[in-house]
Amino acid sequence: MAGFFNRIFKMGQSEAHNLVDKLEDPIKLSEQAIRDLKKDLEQSMQSLAEVKANYIRMKREAENNKSRAADYERKAMLLLQKGQDGSVEATKAESLAIEAINEKEKFNKLAVSNTQEVQTTEKALGQLQGNVEKLKTTIKSYENDLTLLKTRARTAAATKKLNKQLSTVDSSSTISLLERMKTKVEEDEALAEAYGSMIETESSVDAEIEKALLSSPSGADTAGQDKLAELKAKMGIS
Repeated sequence: MAGFFNRIFKMGQSEAHNLVDKLEDPIKLSEQAIRDLKKDLEQSMQSLAEVKANYIRMKREAENNKSRAADYERKAMLLLQKGQDGSVEATKAESLAIEAINEKEKFNKLAVSNTQEVQTTEKALGQLQGNVEKLKTTIKSYENDLTLLKTRARTAAATKKLNKQLSTVDSSSTISLLERMKTKVEEDEALAEAYGSMIETESSVDAEIEKALLSSPSGADTAGQDKLAELKAKMGIS
């Protein structure tokens, strides 16, 4: 049973290695992930702009409804005043004042509803703004990590190539080659020195001959030569 599980484990390892080997370049994957995040950011920015526009519209509506409610209240008060001073029939003035008050209440309710919507939208807007800023920070962080990853990848590739080249070098053959080169250089140096000494010898012999040819024999030298000839004759040397 243990052997069976060992075989299953080894098969699992093999599959895992195959999956790792088939993985795409991590740099390309990271670049694609950043592009996807930037698309998300673009969509989030568009949504943020739409929510902001809606927030501004609702806030403006709330202010307008408040203003209209206040205006109807002012009109109701004016109608009551006119009913009091007789410029408008009292019954009609009160009837119109009631209509104005009803309009005031209607716009007050709208203003309250608008204000609640504004508060809800403002909260959502803050959350959306926070998410956008967080996404911007994440993208910037990933871009920095990607730059570092690219640098490390280039360094690792160069180191791997160098180490691979060094691993294929046969140190013994290299040393042998250097020794042969050293021997060859020493032989060439010795040969050059020998040729140089030969040139110097020939030069010295030529110099002696020229010196002898240019010199003038003196009287003492002639006498010596005569004595030498007599001695050779006495000894029977030609």
